[in-house]
Amino acid sequence: MLDKVKLALLISGNDFDTELNELIGAALIDLQIGDVNDDVTVSTTTDAAIIRAVCCYCGYHFELEHGALNRADAFKRSYDEQKAQLSMNATYGNYQTV
Repeated sequence: MLDKVKLALLISGNDFDTELNELIGAALIDLQIGDVNDDVTVSTTTDAAIIRAVCCYCGYHFELEHGALNRADAFKRSYDEQKAQLSMNATYGNYQTV
């Protein structure tokens, strides 16, 4: 997952690996809090939708610390939209149909 996040954020080298790994963990927790199924967030290495959401989450927080705020806002909007869609999807959400 770390390599995919670094690629998405155009980061090379290992200087930010610790920070990015912490952001990845926080992103997965945030998705779970947002009612995305725990089983899906555990399979993060293969699920493209989860990977994309994690990359946006990391991009948002990383840009707030190290980058341009206009880019951070775009990452934030993208992440919020993806999280909402994942939580409402039958494959990803924790909701139960009646």
